[in-house]
Amino acid sequence: MPPPETMYCAQQINIPPELPNILKQFTKAAIRTQPCDVLQWAADYFSALSKGQDLPVKEGLEIPVATQKTDTGLTPGLLKSLHQQLAYKEIITKEELLWKWKDLCLPVEQLDTILALGNFSENINWMHFFALGCSTLGGTIVSALKHACEILTEDSEGGAAQIPFDTFQRLYTYLAHLDGEIPKEQIDSFLHRLKEECQGGMVQPSNFTSFRSAEKSA
Repeated sequence: MPPPETMYCAQQINIPPELPNILKQFTKAAIRTQPCDVLQWAADYFSALSKGQDLPVKEGLEIPVATQKTDTGLTPGLLKSLHQQLAYKEIITKEELLWKWKDLCLPVEQLDTILALGNFSENINWMHFFALGCSTLGGTIVSALKHACEILTEDSEGGAAQIPFDTFQRLYTYLAHLDGEIPKEQIDSFLHRLKEECQGGMVQPSNFTSFRSAEKSA
């Protein structure tokens, strides 16, 4: 005869006290991130959690506006999540990047396009990749740098979106050189004038967007 089914009473079931909060945080992260493959994302989430690594999550739910594409692809929130997970290393491997990229259920074809655009090898300068990610979001150098400020800033949401001038200079110089049509003298002149205008060594979008507009109308 088969053994009788084990019966449990409420007193025999011990629920770890930290479990409800873990599940609550997991649920909130899933709602914010909106992964296309929830099971794969959940496995990556709990793997990172158990190892004390940065989690593959977005800080807030991104609601597409009417002029924005609604299909899957890189968004400011997802790029920020990647930055939080990978920026601690100056150089990352393509394998590391691919792993984190898939964790967020992003299309590999888009990753391949960015890698080809930057002519990256197996070892990738993260800030260079980040700059191209911002360019993917914005299209032009100015809009890419605006995205970079909004992602990298430590200001509260809706604030000035300031970043250190040195960081801005690094991103702008890389994108301008990659563009190939901006003379070095123009790059140096723009950075020199911008540095003189900025307060306390910090740059915010209002500095260079109005600056560039003035340059075009001159």
